[in-house]
Amino acid sequence: MSALPIMIGVLCVLAIAYRYYSAFLAAKVCVLDDKRVTPAHTHNDGQNYHPTHKWVLFGHHFAAISGAGPLIGPVLAAQFGYLPGLLWLLIGVVLAGAVQDFIVLVASVRNDGKSLAEIVKREIGPVAGIAAGMAIIFILVIALAGLGIVVVNALAESVWGTFTIAMTIPIAFMMGIYSYRLRVGKIGEATIFGVAALLLSVAAGRAVAESGWGHIFLLSKNQITLSLMIYGFFASVLPVWLLLCPRDYLSSFLKIGTILLLVVGVIIINPTLRLPAITEFVHGGGPIIPGKVFPFVFITIMCGAVSGFHSLVASGTTPKMVSKESHCRTIGYGAMLIEGLVGIVALIAVSHLAPGDYFAINVPKDKMPSLNLMGYHIEELPVLEVQVEEKVEGRTGGAVSLAIGMAKIFSALPGFKGLMAYWYHFAIMFEALFILTTIDTGTRIARFVLQEMLGKVLPRFGKNDWLPGTLLTSLLTVSAWGYFIFTGNIATIWPMFGIANQLLAAIALCVGTTIILKTRGLKYAWITLVPMLFVLVTTGTAAWEMVTTTFLNWTRSEVVSEKIRGYVDISLTLFIVMCVVIVMIAAAGKWRLIQSKTERSF
Repeated sequence: MSALPIMIGVLCVLAIAYRYYSAFLAAKVCVLDDKRVTPAHTHNDGQNYHPTHKWVLFGHHFAAISGAGPLIGPVLAAQFGYLPGLLWLLIGVVLAGAVQDFIVLVASVRNDGKSLAEIVKREIGPVAGIAAGMAIIFILVIALAGLGIVVVNALAESVWGTFTIAMTIPIAFMMGIYSYRLRVGKIGEATIFGVAALLLSVAAGRAVAESGWGHIFLLSKNQITLSLMIYGFFASVLPVWLLLCPRDYLSSFLKIGTILLLVVGVIIINPTLRLPAITEFVHGGGPIIPGKVFPFVFITIMCGAVSGFHSLVASGTTPKMVSKESHCRTIGYGAMLIEGLVGIVALIAVSHLAPGDYFAINVPKDKMPSLNLMGYHIEELPVLEVQVEEKVEGRTGGAVSLAIGMAKIFSALPGFKGLMAYWYHFAIMFEALFILTTIDTGTRIARFVLQEMLGKVLPRFGKNDWLPGTLLTSLLTVSAWGYFIFTGNIATIWPMFGIANQLLAAIALCVGTTIILKTRGLKYAWITLVPMLFVLVTTGTAAWEMVTTTFLNWTRSEVVSEKIRGYVDISLTLFIVMCVVIVMIAAAGKWRLIQSKTERSF
């Protein structure tokens, strides 16, 4: 199968969805009005609330929501073949993911930039608000661990990749100081500097790796994890204009530019999808994801289709920086469509690999003999390892195989032949930037939610400008997700991440349904109700299968660490499911009340 027809069809669907469906949501469902003053103006403190240029905020929001999910999920789900993932990405992003992000962003902007938990409390009830808040904390920790472990696997023992990623931090500092203090509002000048410095860092990576001091950036997995925790802590407590916004803005340039280049590459070279549309693993027993295509494709691919984590960004940092309500359409719906495109081009890139090479990279080496018996043999991998100057066999997690696929497409473009090593490390940096921008924003959001909850007991914690509270909640957050990275791996964390993330999406869509019922009536409630029910069914089924098979099997292990992990995962899954059930029961009661009293408030 050639990739070109798929690419053209996808671009047409996404363009039509933005032009017509998002316009319908903006005009008829949300009724956006620029006369409403946003919290970025009413609560402007220069720290968390700050009116931000539409496209700068688009960059921050896109960078924050597009972590590892749209890259890694489709790569792992490719074991089922490219067709299941392609359909879920395209249908899911248009009818569920972008709708959720848009509705929640508008709701938060109209609620003083409050978090999802606070919106649940106001719109559904206090009990549901407490349950949602507790679920969000646990879900955020698991989500950040799931995203973080991918970058750990990709950067461990890679001087070139680690150096390039490390350089993005001082570059962001300089951009922030330049555009917000030295040359206020001169975003274009800061952008030119940032992009040029970033590309120079990629080019310099090889020289650093070969230098006598390159060993400084040669870090083990544990050292990478500790470095991520330190970065997440400081990104959570520093002013948004100094590190978070400029780094995310810079990352969004690289992300969107790379995706556009990849789209152009697919159109020009028209790569053949060597992975089949459907594999025998749709019936279960896969070497990467052991479950069947239903329901596991829906929790393996989250970001890119629908992701609960996005609702936290849409009710976290972003609404505190929205300058006008009309910007919500582009930022909320538009950014999510771009993320869906990211997921689809990632799926195309990895499907360009030979099936045997795909599995050789994404499964431990000891599993390859059984795959050889099934007809999956290594074809080009030894040559590819020479070309990219890295050992990639058995580098599980999806990031490495995607980087190989992207490098193959880029190096096939006219004038780029022979640059596989540079393109591979560029792709690794591209993926790591996706993840790190989610780690910094996610840690900050978790800090907001934790402060809101602790503020109910100790009021000073509820003040975002109280430094001791900010430091303590940030430290607790990074310690929690760091623990899961230290003790887990991609096979244990990613399914748990998928279940937790999609259950959070169900909560967000539930809130959206409640708001639409109150403001627009039953006529438009299907917009969020149908996706919510679908997510509940697929994720509930996956949660049941994971608990009754995988997690229970771990509890029977003779290895103490595995036994503990099994009990922890079962406890967390059941706790999150219980919280979601509480929210759904409370929401059902609220819906009956709305219908009987025809409440109106938005």
